[in-house]
Amino acid sequence: MRADPPAATEAAWRLFSIRLIVAAILLLTGYLALALAVDPYDTGRPRLVDRDGVRPQGPRTATASRGRDPAYEAAIIGNSHIQLISPANLRAATGIPFVQLSVPGTGPGEQLIVADYFLRHHPRARALVIGADAFWCTGNPALPPLRPFPSWLLAEDWASYLRGLLRITVVGEVVNRIGWALRASPRRAAPDGYWDYEPDYLKLGDPDMPARVASRAKTAPDESDPGEGGPDFPAAARLRALASRLAPDTALVLVFPPTAPATLPRPGTPRAAAAASCRAALADAVAPRGRVVDWSGDRPELHGPDLFFDGSHYRRPLARRLEADIAAAIQGRAAGADTLRP
Repeated sequence: MRADPPAATEAAWRLFSIRLIVAAILLLTGYLALALAVDPYDTGRPRLVDRDGVRPQGPRTATASRGRDPAYEAAIIGNSHIQLISPANLRAATGIPFVQLSVPGTGPGEQLIVADYFLRHHPRARALVIGADAFWCTGNPALPPLRPFPSWLLAEDWASYLRGLLRITVVGEVVNRIGWALRASPRRAAPDGYWDYEPDYLKLGDPDMPARVASRAKTAPDESDPGEGGPDFPAAARLRALASRLAPDTALVLVFPPTAPATLPRPGTPRAAAAASCRAALADAVAPRGRVVDWSGDRPELHGPDLFFDGSHYRRPLARRLEADIAAAIQGRAAGADTLRP
């Protein structure tokens, strides 16, 4: 038979366990206190590192700093299909300071979270530009993220934010933030969020390489995708709710970005009908206070050898034309013009 451990040994193990738990709690509390003080992503929560902005990093995490910056009074929301719209050019055309908050690889769920975050910090925003591409036509009411997205970083409640701070990547960023802040003149991520993807695309190969030419010429299937929404496109309902919360003098512009003409669904096919229904539902969601800039169809300006990198990523010449239409929509809205429809 196994003899029971002496009482002294049992008491020692109990004391050790208690001390271990207490040490873990103190370590966790100390880390959270340090992370809150350092504010690794410049969310504006209590902090000791009194330096605005963040070190150079991707927009998924830099959005927290940019979206709360009081220097900007308007925002561009979307993914890489609206990324090339320059906030500086819109500011020059409208007089409104814009920040670019597009996050590549995101869908409507993540983009609406970004929009909510910006509006929490700018309740009297002067303009909001939202790029709605084919991902907005999903039929999934949950609007799940297309890729991992740090929703916790933009969350309003403290519980979500504190849980997010416990991630290993965030621990590393706390250390990076301290080192960055201690430098005399640290490099800072672009405050207005503009990221010109042309140089990045060109590094990957010539736009005329066979693979890219093929992507621009790939025709869309005639049948609609089973994942596409029906008459009640869930993203449209969420967009309507967002529009209803805007201040009366906030200009709202919904942009349907251009795609290479060859990739558009053929007129008269179920896929073309589904796309048209989606655009109509989204346009109705911003009516009557919003305006629509629709470059989603075929038009002469989309035909040319140097306008697209692939089927959905356009180049600077198209971006400049789109910016002009967005600026005109904002100015028309400010002047009280009638709402544009697709």
